[in-house]
Amino acid sequence: MKETKIKKEGVVSEVLPNTSFRVILNEDNREVLTYISGKMRIHHIRILLGDRVIVEFSEYDNTKGRIVQRLK
Repeated sequence: MKETKIKKEGVVSEVLPNTSFRVILNEDNREVLTYISGKMRIHHIRILLGDRVIVEFSEYDNTKGRIVQRLK
C-alpha cells in the first residue's frame, strides 16, 4: 500500500547548512526541520529567508519534512 503524503504551507524562518531549513507552518505555528526535494536541487531553485513554501510530510513523522514547492 502506498504511503500518503501530507502537504502544508509555511514560511522559512531560518536557513541552515546543507540545504536544510526551519519552517514555521501557517496552520498551527509549529516549527519543523525541512530539506529541499531532489527536483528543486537539480533545477537550482533558491530558497531564501521569508519565502513561502509547501512542505510535504510522511504520515508517520510530522517533525521533519521536504520542501516541494516555493510559492510567489
